[in-house]
Amino acid sequence: MTTVVLSIGSNIGDRRARLQSVVDGLAGAVRAVSPVYETEPWGGVVQDPFLNAVVIAEDPGRDALGWLRRAQELERAAERVRAERWGPRTLDVDLVTCRAGDHEVICCDDDLTLPHPRAHQRAFVLIPWLAVEPDATLTVDGIVRPVHDLLAALDPGDRAGVRPTDLALS
Repeated sequence: MTTVVLSIGSNIGDRRARLQSVVDGLAGAVRAVSPVYETEPWGGVVQDPFLNAVVIAEDPGRDALGWLRRAQELERAAERVRAERWGPRTLDVDLVTCRAGDHEVICCDDDLTLPHPRAHQRAFVLIPWLAVEPDATLTVDGIVRPVHDLLAALDPGDRAGVRPTDLALS
C-alpha cells in the first residue's frame, strides 16, 4: 500500500473546478482532502493568486513513479502548459511525500525527487497538509521533522499569505 501526499494548485480559469478534477480523478483512492486556501504566487513570477489544497490518497497497486504518472495525467487533462518555471498554470499536482507501508520513499533521479525538495519552504503546502494530518512529518536533509515545526520556521508573511476560503472539495 502506498500513501501519497499531493499538493494541488490552480490560478487559471475555474480554479476550484481544476482542484476538484484531481479529487474526482483519484476517485476511491482519496483518503483526505484539505480545505481550500487562496495563496499568493511563489517563485517571483507576477501572476494571479492560486487556490491550493492537499490531497492524501492510497493505492496498493501504485508506486511513487506510478503516482507521478497519474499526477501528470491529471495535469494534461487540465491542459497544463509548462511554459515558465513557477508561472501560471491551469493545474499543478506535486508529489510531496510517498509512503510504502511504514517507510517513507526516498527518491532522487531525473524524473522524481521525494520527498519534494522545496515542500518545507512552502506555507501553501504545509498549512493545508496540517489541516488533514496534524501529526505529519517530512524528511528534510535526511532528518524527519514535524511539519508544524517546519511551518513555524517560515517567515510570518509567508504563513499569512495562505488565506482560508469558504470553498470545499468533495
